[in-house]
Amino acid sequence: MASEKILEQKKKQVSELADQLTKSAAGVIVDYSGVNVTDDTILRRKLRENDVAYKVVKNSILKRAFEAAKIEGFEDAVFEGNSAIAISDEDTTAPARFLHDFAKEHKNFKLKAGYAEGAVLTDELLKRYATLPSKEILLATVCNAFNAPIAAFARVIQALVDKNGEEAPAAETAE
Repeated sequence: MASEKILEQKKKQVSELADQLTKSAAGVIVDYSGVNVTDDTILRRKLRENDVAYKVVKNSILKRAFEAAKIEGFEDAVFEGNSAIAISDEDTTAPARFLHDFAKEHKNFKLKAGYAEGAVLTDELLKRYATLPSKEILLATVCNAFNAPIAAFARVIQALVDKNGEEAPAAETAE
């Protein structure tokens, strides 16, 4: 039987991870088997640069942390084998995107499961999240979509002014 000190450490780990899961936007659980130290270091650096936390966690602690965070619906197979989790507090797509790209280059590295906004993602949804562009690119796309009609209108007005050879009339002031 485990000592009280070890049990308290494990409870603390579960509590801290559950708190992190609750506050996060999204996360992905992976099987990191067969990844060498050099590749793991590169992956960790890339994730850290993009504000994604990555850590290896014992399956029992991981399972209890998800239960404590009330994120339920994972299959039992998710909590078998070697497990690590990548968590993002801001970007919902970042963990899936970076880990999916890494898995393409490393055949033994596998995405087990994921969650976003407190809900478990199916394999299909996890793949979709992995192929979405970053939040910044999505926002830029939306801004361009809103900006295009305004820019087109400004070009039409400028063309009318240029065609008539006149400048736009100045606003008259009331006296």
